[in-house]
Amino acid sequence: MARMPANSFYSVFDTATRRERPPQAGEYRSAFQIDRDRIIHSAAFRRLQSKTQVFLSGEYDFYRTRLTHSIEVAQIGRSICAWLAEQKTPLPEGARIDADLVESACLAHDLGHPPFGHTGERTLHRLMQPYGGFEGNAQTLRLLTQTIFNNGREGMNPTRALLDAILKYKTLHKDAGGAKNHYIYDEHEEWLDFTVGGHAFPADLPPGPARNRFKSIECQIMDWADDTAYSVNDLADGIQAGFIDGSRLEKWASQQQLSSVESAQIEFLCAAIAKGRVEAYLNRQIGDCIRATRLEPAENFLSPFSQRHSWSLEVAPEMKAVSKLNKRIALDLVFKTPQLQQLDFKADFILTRMFEVMRNCYIEENQSSLHLMPAIYEEEVRKAQDPSTRARLVCDWVASMTDAFAFRTYRRLFDANFGSITDFV
Repeated sequence: MARMPANSFYSVFDTATRRERPPQAGEYRSAFQIDRDRIIHSAAFRRLQSKTQVFLSGEYDFYRTRLTHSIEVAQIGRSICAWLAEQKTPLPEGARIDADLVESACLAHDLGHPPFGHTGERTLHRLMQPYGGFEGNAQTLRLLTQTIFNNGREGMNPTRALLDAILKYKTLHKDAGGAKNHYIYDEHEEWLDFTVGGHAFPADLPPGPARNRFKSIECQIMDWADDTAYSVNDLADGIQAGFIDGSRLEKWASQQQLSSVESAQIEFLCAAIAKGRVEAYLNRQIGDCIRATRLEPAENFLSPFSQRHSWSLEVAPEMKAVSKLNKRIALDLVFKTPQLQQLDFKADFILTRMFEVMRNCYIEENQSSLHLMPAIYEEEVRKAQDPSTRARLVCDWVASMTDAFAFRTYRRLFDANFGSITDFV
C-alpha cells in the first residue's frame, strides 16, 4: 500500500483497498494520487473527449465535451478544498480535505456515461431493465472496480475513500423500486459493503432518496463542483451557440414566478449577453459558487470511523437558487428545443437498434455465430453462462463508445452505402 499522506484527516480506514496494493520501491505518491493517476491514464477517461456534454461531440469545436467538463469540475473541486482550508474551520490541527482525492472523484464522476449524454443513459436503462438496469454513476463504479487497469476484470483497486467520493447513490437496483436512475447495480453490493466498512445502514437511511443523500464530505464537494460546472458552463455554451439571447431570456423570465435572487440573476445574465462578456461574467460566478461553501460538523453511523463523515458541506441558499435557475434556463431554452430533441430522438433510435442486434446475436440463448463485437469483448460474452451477464458485457461495450464510434458502428450495421472490408474502428 502507498504511504499515508501527512494529513491527520485520514486514517488507514480511508486509504484501505479491497486487495492489498503491492508496495513499489521508492513510491512517492499518496494512495489518493495513485487513484488519480490510474484514472487519468485510462482509456475510459480519454474517451470522454468525444462524448456529449450539451452538444454532440464534434458538432462544434468550441463547446464542452464530457472531458473538458470533467476537467472543469476537478478544478472547481480543488478550489473548494483550497477555499475551505483558508477559512477558520473547526477541523483539527493538521487536518485538511485532500484535494487529490477530490480531484480524483471529479475526474472519475462521468467515466460511466455512455454516448449521447443523458439520452444515451435513459435509452440503455430502458434496454437493460430485464438485466439489472443501466445508470451512469453505477457504470462508473463498475469501471473503477472491474475494468480500468484490468487484471482479470478486477479494476484499478480503488481506495475506500475514492469509492465513497464517487458513490452519489448507495441504493441497489433491486431496492430502487423501478427508479429510472440514482441506483447502483446489484452486483456491487459487496463493494458498497466495503465502502461503508461492513457497517449496516441504520433505519433512518432506507434505500432510496434518504440513503442516496448520505455522502462523504469529498462526495459532497464533487457534487457541488459538478452542479457549479454544468449549471454555469452548459448555460454559457447555450448562449454562445445562439440558443439563448437577451430577448428570449427576458421572455422566458416574464413567464416565470421568480424570487428577488432569481430576478437579479436574470439581470446579470442579460447584462453579460448585452456586453458580449458571457465567459467573463459566468467565470466570475464560478468563484461565487466556490466561496459560498463552508463546513459544518455532522454525526452519523460512520462518523466514529472516518472524519470524512464527520463534516457536511453547507452551500449558501442564494447560490443554490442561482444554480437551480441556471439549470432551468438551460433545460427550457436549450435541451427542450427541437434541434436537440431531434438529436435525442436519433440517439435513442441508434442505440436501440444496435442493442437489439447485439441482443439477438449475443444475449439470447440461441446465439448467432456472427462476430460483431471486438474479440476482447466477444470472448468474455461467449464464456458467460447467463443472459444477464452477457447483457452486462454487451452494455459495457456500447456504453464505452464515443458519439462518433456509435454513429460509425450503426452505419456499418444498417447503411448499405457505408463501410467496406478495409474499414477498421
